[in-house]
Amino acid sequence: MKSLLVLFTFFSLPLLAADQPNILFIAIDDQNDWIGHMGGHPMAKTPHLDKLAARGTTFLNAHCNAPLCNPSRTSLLLGLRPSSTGIYGLSPWFRTVTALKDRVALPQHFANHGYSTAATGKIYHGGTGSGAGKGKGKGRSKEAHEPEFQVTAPYGGVGSKPPRKLIPATPMGNNPLMDWGVWPLDNDDTGKGDYQVASWTVDQIKTASKEKPFFLAAGFFLPHVPCYATQKWFDLYPDDDSVLPKVLETDRDDTPRFSWNLHWKLPEPRLKWVKENHQWRNLVRSYLACTSFVDAQIGRLMTALDEAGIADNTIIVLWGDHGWHLGEKGITGKNTLWDRGTKVPLIFAGPGIKPSQRCTQPVELMDIYPTLIELAGLPGRDDLEGVSLLPQLKNASSKKERPAITTHNQGNHGIRSERWRYIHYADGSEELYDMQKDPNEWYNLAGKSEYATIIADHKKWLPKVDLPPAPNSASRVLTYDSQTDEAIWEGKPVKRGDAIPE
Repeated sequence: MKSLLVLFTFFSLPLLAADQPNILFIAIDDQNDWIGHMGGHPMAKTPHLDKLAARGTTFLNAHCNAPLCNPSRTSLLLGLRPSSTGIYGLSPWFRTVTALKDRVALPQHFANHGYSTAATGKIYHGGTGSGAGKGKGKGRSKEAHEPEFQVTAPYGGVGSKPPRKLIPATPMGNNPLMDWGVWPLDNDDTGKGDYQVASWTVDQIKTASKEKPFFLAAGFFLPHVPCYATQKWFDLYPDDDSVLPKVLETDRDDTPRFSWNLHWKLPEPRLKWVKENHQWRNLVRSYLACTSFVDAQIGRLMTALDEAGIADNTIIVLWGDHGWHLGEKGITGKNTLWDRGTKVPLIFAGPGIKPSQRCTQPVELMDIYPTLIELAGLPGRDDLEGVSLLPQLKNASSKKERPAITTHNQGNHGIRSERWRYIHYADGSEELYDMQKDPNEWYNLAGKSEYATIIADHKKWLPKVDLPPAPNSASRVLTYDSQTDEAIWEGKPVKRGDAIPE
């Protein structure tokens, strides 16, 4: 009896720290589905991401919860919808919002349960949080709180830059970020910020303690603009129009005028400008070249795990923070509720995850938080709005009832189910696309009576909580009155079709 009691007590204890899985948390900025195994672009060359996907489960229908860096990353790391936090723009830093200043973020939850946490590059918007990295101290809370990560390295960012822009002056103030092309100085990648992010992460893997599991985060900046790459990465892609994505010249004719309101005043040039300035092909090749360069850096991390002998006990999750247009819908950039603006790579690999799976269920980046908790065997939380993807990681065909929901400023929401994309704008206008028959979203079905039931089924998923922008928000929220045909932009009236006033 005494022996049985000892045995029962032993198996009732939590796993020893050394037996807990490590977490390698990899973020890629502005990365859409132009990745080999995802099929977003037929020429995309990403052998290391494809190999990672073969080791685990890739979600082919994964979407961000906001199509912009700060609100997307805040949502993922806090496990809350943008409509629940009011963070829609590039500011504020969530620790300055009273209701969120003590919120336990994902890496903190792991630190609270025995993990060592470390990060480099772009994890939160601008760095690793707590005033670290680019823009140190800007917009950060001065109140004391637990660090976002116990150990951090400098923000990688663009790294070295050419002395002047490579492309002509762009509209909307000739923003210096709006640049791309072949790196003009040399063919050396080691000066790139993302190369240095990978190098630091490799060092952490090599020196990781065997006594304590780690939560290690690496945030890559590219293919965010300015997207420079050395010649060898450009050489992977033909210098002709075969690289260009398919576009429909009349694509915007059946979309609501309000769809333009979401990206007025943004620095990214329109398709018309990149065509007229002979920059479309250059931009597309630059984006693809940078994607392949980042893929190679991720390959370095995978090699480091193998060489350290810890690959079999490391859960890897790789994600992009939102999508990116390269001419589709007549624009370049983010800030949209279409698939090109919301679809992201999401790959899980490691212990507890079935390999070589491709899941088409709709999932959200917000689901990463509860999924990692469950995979690591940590205590759960009852304050997360995401749901665990463990059923899909074990069987990709497991149904997920809830669609993926993306919010871009108060009142604007995209609802993505397995087959359909429904968009509801703040002025009440709508779009509906059959993603099986029309994967390019060229034909808006919202005005056809035969789709009323489908719209109603998707409309019920619109967030019940839809907060206004948090204090000190940089979200450029436009309110629109369809009766008077007048919009209010930062307190000033404008008419539809007008330029936003300065």
